[in-house]
Amino acid sequence: MNKIWWKILAAVLVIYSTIAGLLLGVPRLAILNETIRNLYFHVPMWFAMIVLFSISVFYSIKNLNSQNETDDLKAVESANVGIIFGLLGLVTGAVWAKFTWGQFWSFDPKQNFAAISILLYCAYLILRNAIEEEQKRAKISAIYNIFAFPMMVVLLFVLPRLQDSLHPGNGGNPGFNSYDLDSRMRMVFYPACLGWILIGYWIYTIKFRIRNLQNQAQQF
Repeated sequence: MNKIWWKILAAVLVIYSTIAGLLLGVPRLAILNETIRNLYFHVPMWFAMIVLFSISVFYSIKNLNSQNETDDLKAVESANVGIIFGLLGLVTGAVWAKFTWGQFWSFDPKQNFAAISILLYCAYLILRNAIEEEQKRAKISAIYNIFAFPMMVVLLFVLPRLQDSLHPGNGGNPGFNSYDLDSRMRMVFYPACLGWILIGYWIYTIKFRIRNLQNQAQQF
């Protein structure tokens, strides 16, 4: 039970936030209207992605010190799942943009920089596949990851704030906390963020165990 309580919590939080996000009341705001409910799905995807990329860079740093294959596997599998959540963030954002801004992709700075962030980690996976020797692959990809992570942070949180943007909290626009994330939404938004982060971590642990078993099987 000690090992599965957080998995149960993750499932409960995601189910709760999904149902409550669709049924509970939300602020009636111009342009956003009912589409504001996408906040419960779009933003948590990015939070989960950032947590998974943080795990990836942590194990990349650890791998440089330990030269342990397990650390390398954890780094790549957490990055794999992080990319999935990043793509989900792009898709949910594009759908939201269609109904609020009139088109799926408006080349908003944050949209562009978010896409570049995902491409950074796609390049990380391509780099790994291009190197056959295991220790060399682990070392070079770990170094790349250590540089890619701060670049991702700058792309997502720094550069968009230096330009005009349709996103809340950027380009002079007030953030959600400033005008429309009321108490009703907080009761759903924060559990949604925690729930999806835990789901992402759960998926990562499963993928790591599968990859580890595959490697062990290849050794026999």
